[in-house]
Amino acid sequence: MGDLVAVELSIRGTFTGPFETPAGAIQPTGAKLDIPTADFWYIENGKIKEFNCYVGISVMLAQLGVQPDFASAVKAG
Repeated sequence: MGDLVAVELSIRGTFTGPFETPAGAIQPTGAKLDIPTADFWYIENGKIKEFNCYVGISVMLAQLGVQPDFASAVKAG
C-alpha cells in the first residue's frame, strides 16, 4: 500500500516455558499456541523508517492459561 507494508500472521508454537511475568513464572503446559499478529513496515526513500508489531495479547494469555482478574480491576476503580 504505497509506503506501507502490512502483514497479518499467526505466531504458532508450543508452550514449553517457563513464561516469566512480574508475578512469577507461569509453568509450561505443552499447550499449542496460535496467536494473531499484525506487522507494519513504514518505508521512506526505499528504507524502513518504522516497524510495529501488534500481538493479540488477550488471545495469547488465554492460550497460556492466564485468565483476567476482573474483580480486582472493579475494586481498584
